[in-house]
Amino acid sequence: MIKVVIIDDEPLARSIIAGYLKSETDVTVVAECGDGFEGVKAIHTHEPDLIFLDVQMPKLTGFEMLELIDSPPAVIFTTAFDEYALKAFEKNALDYLLKPVSPARFKKALEKFRTNFSAPEKKVQPNYEVLTAQDETKIDRIVVKTGTQIKIIPIDTVKYLESYDDYVKIHTKDGMYLKNKTMAFFEKALDSNQFVRIHRSFIIKVDQLAKLEPYEKDSYIAALVSGEKLNISKSGYARLKQLIGI
Repeated sequence: MIKVVIIDDEPLARSIIAGYLKSETDVTVVAECGDGFEGVKAIHTHEPDLIFLDVQMPKLTGFEMLELIDSPPAVIFTTAFDEYALKAFEKNALDYLLKPVSPARFKKALEKFRTNFSAPEKKVQPNYEVLTAQDETKIDRIVVKTGTQIKIIPIDTVKYLESYDDYVKIHTKDGMYLKNKTMAFFEKALDSNQFVRIHRSFIIKVDQLAKLEPYEKDSYIAALVSGEKLNISKSGYARLKQLIGI
């Protein structure tokens, strides 16, 4: 039996998908969720084989929600906006349904799941990182998981980011959080008018820079408003110099 979770903030959209699935004898809907937070909980609780996931939702987008799941199930995205289709397929999403979804198109997507996931060895875990780091769309918040809680960090509260093994430390005005991403991801995803990579280990928010202190010959340290002092590489200094006009 294929276990399915439906995640969409629109009740009508959820009911349409649930209605289509009623006629599928090998499918059972184990949960319907109205937002990303409920979706994360339902996936951890029910361990579904397949989720139908809306992209644009309040609180958490579908893409942000997937970041919080260690081993996401197969995903069929559903949305009223076709602008996300390319991003979805770049991330190996199983399929992408544009609302309103016709019965024929829905059945085709479900059959694609049956074909690709009928044998365990065929399963390929999607990689969702690129979905949230497109050139044309800069992130305005960072979603992190701390224990059983999910925290949304507004970009305006970030002071700097620091490389830490396979994680990035996000230093904010009210604490530090870990995110399982790369510095390269954030360098691409953050607004280059606000953030600059000053070292292989550091990206700073420019308005948090208090001054540059001489360190050695032709080298500097970035002194932040909050008092932290960070190393600056030669290439980082060149990027910083260009951005702030020194």
